[in-house]
Amino acid sequence: MSTIELWSGASKESIGDENQGCPSLSVYPVHGKDLCPAVIVCPGGRYLRRAAHEGEPVAKWLNGLGISAFVLNYRVSPYQHPIPLHDAQRAVRTVRHYAKDWNIDPERVGILGLSAGGHLASATGTLYDNGDNQSSDPIERQGSRPNLLILCYPVITFGAYGHQPSMHHLLGDSPDESLVALLSTEKQVTEDTPPTFLWHAADDENVPVENSLLFAGALSRHQVPFDLHVFESGGHGLGLAEGHPEAKAWQELCEAWLRKRYFL
Repeated sequence: MSTIELWSGASKESIGDENQGCPSLSVYPVHGKDLCPAVIVCPGGRYLRRAAHEGEPVAKWLNGLGISAFVLNYRVSPYQHPIPLHDAQRAVRTVRHYAKDWNIDPERVGILGLSAGGHLASATGTLYDNGDNQSSDPIERQGSRPNLLILCYPVITFGAYGHQPSMHHLLGDSPDESLVALLSTEKQVTEDTPPTFLWHAADDENVPVENSLLFAGALSRHQVPFDLHVFESGGHGLGLAEGHPEAKAWQELCEAWLRKRYFL
């Protein structure tokens, strides 16, 4: 594993203990003769921190499937929107820019997020651009749209079922209503939103299952392919869910879906 800065010098200027070394990518490559897919991993943590068990272990699981993984060390509080989103967009652009060097297929770059990291991943998948062809920075010329989304017990909405701590850390105490709507990512789904895999526990008391249901409903209305799995139990923050007899099935289900999307 190695770590690269997303912007030269930016990590040295980051504020707060949780942001030391951010923004950056921790690189977990897969080596082989053929071009391999890549997935960027966004750990959760209420936009206040980044949960360790939702970073490297997930990257190594992806490696085991033959996917190069990149853990995104995005900036959290006191940084607010749009800083985390810019970090995630930059990560997608960076992986595409260096795809040849890393033996990656630039048309198979996905993003996986857990909890608040799921919100960041869903925002990346709905608030993307095609890059700036006029930029003097070649990385910024790359498009930021992921080819697929994997959302694990994600924060999606800042409406009735929203996760207030995540919204507070991302948008502040009294956010503008237009910003609340923009960052309620179920409202930003279009027919061009990437295919999406979602899983959630029905008994999640921190981030209600309605978050995944709202996003899946929006995908359905726009005829975007998706795979949704709701487990009866599991709570919140399970990561790979290795210790949970029911929810750990998400790994096998996601692997089958990735195979269907030609990521394996």
